[in-house]
Amino acid sequence: MSRSGISLSESQRIAWLRLIRSDNVGPATFRELINHCGSAEKALDMLPELAKRGGAMKRIRVASIADAEREMEVAARHDGRFVAIGEPDYPPALRAIDGAPPLLAMCGSGETATRPTLGIVGARNASVAGAKFAAMVAGAAAGAGYTVASGLARGIDAAAHHASLKHGTLAALAGGLDRIYPPENADLYRRICTEGGVAISEMPYGWEPRARDFPRRNRLIAGSALAVVVVEAAMRSGSLITARLANEAGRLVLAVPGSPLDPRAQGSNGLIKQGAMIVCSPEDVLEALAPLSNLELPFSGDAGEEPEPEGEAPVEPAEDDRLRVAEALGPSPCEIDDLIRFTGVNAATVQLILLELDLAGRLARHPGGRISLT
Repeated sequence: MSRSGISLSESQRIAWLRLIRSDNVGPATFRELINHCGSAEKALDMLPELAKRGGAMKRIRVASIADAEREMEVAARHDGRFVAIGEPDYPPALRAIDGAPPLLAMCGSGETATRPTLGIVGARNASVAGAKFAAMVAGAAAGAGYTVASGLARGIDAAAHHASLKHGTLAALAGGLDRIYPPENADLYRRICTEGGVAISEMPYGWEPRARDFPRRNRLIAGSALAVVVVEAAMRSGSLITARLANEAGRLVLAVPGSPLDPRAQGSNGLIKQGAMIVCSPEDVLEALAPLSNLELPFSGDAGEEPEPEGEAPVEPAEDDRLRVAEALGPSPCEIDDLIRFTGVNAATVQLILLELDLAGRLARHPGGRISLT
């Protein structure tokens, strides 16, 4: 995969960091703001007014230049940096998912981040056999030139990282890159970052990981990979979330079968029943990866800041249009195209109204680009 791309200036990087750290700005909202405003700097200026128009009850918090500079200084002290979507070190496969993170905190080798990648996930309370098999698959894939991605957790994750360490492995974190979890893997994290591997996170430096942050970490693993192998996953486990996210992103899902009597195999066996490719040897994985390695994934993100729109800026929506869109929305998610057809409001106006509602904290975004009112 190519490592070509744009490069942000220092002022642009600070503006991007400020924008993504501001209240109610997630990856999808970030992209809409860049498309609407033309640049992160202009988006920052417009945030308060857009949120007010969306019905915000109080002034939205906009991250300051000092906040961004402080986080960049912390990143530098930890040998980290911020990589924007479209820049050469950004994982190419991750760019292709819906709502890709506009900025990644990264520590380690950018080259490792951009190679074709295999995700390996599984139980934290892994069996000896499960950890051994995960290591076999990781070692074979790494030796064949693939980056092995996992979540730095105990059990299967740690086994996959250790087995692929000498060739380059990718660790996705749920918290900031200075908040290693679990703490017992701090030395493994250090080796990954200094021995040719790479660590990534979309969370701020200093962020302590919470339970709700791990699905975002799982999304980074699934999005960075061409395929994900699940080893020993219990029902309702984080590994099954990773498998679901990989499937939603159009990635190949593979699973290792286990004993029906072992609770750690119920999730992976269930994936096989649902159509996941069965894995009985490392060769099975390499054969499945071979046709995917040169696959050009569709890029759904922005390679850089949009050029300033030509002509007049979009007109502020009329109040009756805002009312019509808000009344049409409810707690049940719907497709944006359905909303446009139902309300009769033109698409550009609907998108702007949704942006206002999002910044006001009144819009919820769901998988598949669906939306609802909070």
